[in-house]
Amino acid sequence: MTDMPDAPAHLTDPELHAELRPELRQWCEAWRTCLQNVLAQISGNASGEGDAFEISSELLSATDSDLWYTVVAGGATRGEMTLRLPAASGTRLARKLLGETAAQGSAAAATTAAPTATENIPAEGISPESISPENKEALEELLRQVAGLAATALAATAGGEVQLHLSASAAPSWSSDAIVCLRTRDEAGAAITLEIQISPALAAALHARVQPAAATPTLTPALTLPVPATSAQPSSASSMLPAASSSYRRLMDVGLDVKLRFGTRRMLLRDVLALSAGVVVELDNTLHSPVDLLLDGRLIAQGEVVIVDGKYGLRITDVVDSAPAAGSPG
Repeated sequence: MTDMPDAPAHLTDPELHAELRPELRQWCEAWRTCLQNVLAQISGNASGEGDAFEISSELLSATDSDLWYTVVAGGATRGEMTLRLPAASGTRLARKLLGETAAQGSAAAATTAAPTATENIPAEGISPESISPENKEALEELLRQVAGLAATALAATAGGEVQLHLSASAAPSWSSDAIVCLRTRDEAGAAITLEIQISPALAAALHARVQPAAATPTLTPALTLPVPATSAQPSSASSMLPAASSSYRRLMDVGLDVKLRFGTRRMLLRDVLALSAGVVVELDNTLHSPVDLLLDGRLIAQGEVVIVDGKYGLRITDVVDSAPAAGSPG
């Protein structure tokens, strides 16, 4: 059994694009682009070539070992989508994040267990029936990186800030409004497939945002911007300001200091004066509490800490609405 079976003729890219509504096509194209970009960054391929996914409507065969992830969209667009991967495809993607080649994975699988003659084990040593805990954890981290990148890329399609929260899940209870499949092959020629299912709620939210007169935006997703925890970083004000007028354009290149706040603690003056090297100050926030992003001391967003090229970074999970309440002074 393989995760890329020979199936009846399916829609090609142009045919599928004609079949999907424009807003759904842009959404799926953004996920494909972001997945390719993350894999290119992992492999160190700055040109972005390799791991080029094709998108088709050919459905995957369902198995009990399939890996399911739910992505909940918040912000300007609300709804759900799911990602489904065969276990073998999940393992191959996880190996890319872990920096393993197909040959290394085959050697590791061979030392773990010697398959019997009756077992159906592919040549590259991946059992299609399961994925190891280590690979599953790596796969989830890779998909979170893709979701973080997609949230930035999809802002134009959604008409505003988008937050995407990914978590492992079971098959959805809702019937999909649209299903597409992303397909490629690794360096050994083994299939890698990922299925995207869009819920009716998300499809309806995207459709409500459609502006027929607007040109299709060009998706240029940017990788997570590292923000050191101990120093300030300039940040663009473009995502926090209304549509640029002549007045606002003058401010777009103004550098603003943003800081990360891991937590707070109220201390007595005598305790502050007693501080010395080696003393541990316990913060109010728990280990898994979201980290605050401050602009001039004001909370503007929250997220989770990541490491990017040896530096601290912040993956945004929630953007605080700074608009004043109706009737309040501006």
